[in-house]
Amino acid sequence: MRISFAELKLPTSGVLVLLVDAEVRLSVSAKAVDKATKGALARALDAAKFAGKKGESLSVIAPQGREKLTVLLVGAGKAKDLDCLRAQEIGAQVGKALNAVSGSSATLVSEMFGARAGGPELAANLALGARLRSYSYDKYLTKSGGRARSDGIDRLQVMVKGARDARRRYGVLGAVADGVDVARDLVSEPSNVKSPKWMAAQCRKLTKLGVKVEVLGEAQMRKLGMNALLAVGQGSVRESQLVIMRWNGGGKDAKTVSFIGKGVTFDTGGISIKPAGGMEDMIWDMGGAGTVIGAMRAIAGRKAKANVIGVVGLVENMPDGNAQRPGDIVTTMSGQTVEVINTDAEGRLVLADALWYTQKRFKPDAMIDFATLTGAIMVALGREYAGLYASDEELAKNFVAASQDVGEKVWRMPLDEAYDLQINTPRADMKNVGPRWGGSITAAQFLQRYTNGVPWAHIDIAGVAWSDKEQPLMARGATGFAVRTLDQFVRNHYET
Repeated sequence: MRISFAELKLPTSGVLVLLVDAEVRLSVSAKAVDKATKGALARALDAAKFAGKKGESLSVIAPQGREKLTVLLVGAGKAKDLDCLRAQEIGAQVGKALNAVSGSSATLVSEMFGARAGGPELAANLALGARLRSYSYDKYLTKSGGRARSDGIDRLQVMVKGARDARRRYGVLGAVADGVDVARDLVSEPSNVKSPKWMAAQCRKLTKLGVKVEVLGEAQMRKLGMNALLAVGQGSVRESQLVIMRWNGGGKDAKTVSFIGKGVTFDTGGISIKPAGGMEDMIWDMGGAGTVIGAMRAIAGRKAKANVIGVVGLVENMPDGNAQRPGDIVTTMSGQTVEVINTDAEGRLVLADALWYTQKRFKPDAMIDFATLTGAIMVALGREYAGLYASDEELAKNFVAASQDVGEKVWRMPLDEAYDLQINTPRADMKNVGPRWGGSITAAQFLQRYTNGVPWAHIDIAGVAWSDKEQPLMARGATGFAVRTLDQFVRNHYET
């Protein structure tokens, strides 16, 4: 959806979106339209028992006196309680309601009520919500078989007093939305297309924004000793890749933060093969890499004055005759050895080498990894929260604060030596799975062994990278989870 801003001037044709306050009901602009239509809006509100609650919407088509106009009334709740996050949710409700309205463009009057009338910041956040909710992955929909690509509203003009300021503010938010959409596109792409090399090619597109992109192939990784990552992909005919993305916007003396993502472009489970039911969902087992790539797109897109490094390990886990076996022992880049108990616990093997490589080469001030790592985190937290593990209290606190700023849910989980002992094995330095209980925790303990004392956090996004139900800012499907949190985290703590 393309967003533009203009000063307040009510249109007489097309699609007009007006916000309804649960207490004040019609705004000044809405009253003007009501008067021009001889009370059509007030009658429609009364007939539908429309209270202006958040989530309500009502269409008034071709009212008397404005026959070329469709008015869409959207409940805003109590305007006195409005903040940026609620504005985004209301904007998303506008985006959803517009799907049921014919036409290619619409005008939204961002007129909030009373002393808080208008407001460029709120208008920009309304636009962000509408933009995020308008996303749909329809790349493979055709006119064959009775289905067609979506033809809904694709242009939204937001009218607000102070349009220039709103436009400036949305320039930043729009860049973040671009990053979210990139992550959602990557996660949604089918795996017959989404090979590790295809993913690396998508990363290379970031060079247009000034990101320095470097791609390591299998021969280079073998020389570096990345045997754990390579073992995961050895059963696939598709070559594994490691992609390094560097955004140097903060100067040589600024702190550096690194984001590391698990990118298993399809996960069969390998020799420890997954059940057939639901295996198609494993197209999104590269969700951690999608988050990192999307965050780099957002940060570079808004020209952040920060130094950020993104590293993604890209592999495909297949049960070929050359695939790794349960009982194999691999030597990681760190020199530590791992007994592979279950080949479906592959993401931690990818991250082990990616984490070690990142801290060894770049010596960042902090590292945060993202992965659809364990089903166990969904047992613990369901599909509402991501699990957060951290070796550093300040890092954990700052990440949680950033997630709350943008409305993405994370929950701090424990790290403890007792769990760490559970991945010891007599045959190697460690094994890649612990006992049945606390599986997400033992996976995090495994990863911590590859951080070498660098302040580190691990975000298990297995439950939130994809949603089977509507979210406040998006429909079903890929969520782009944590792209906005990472952008906010960088804004809060790494901008110079």
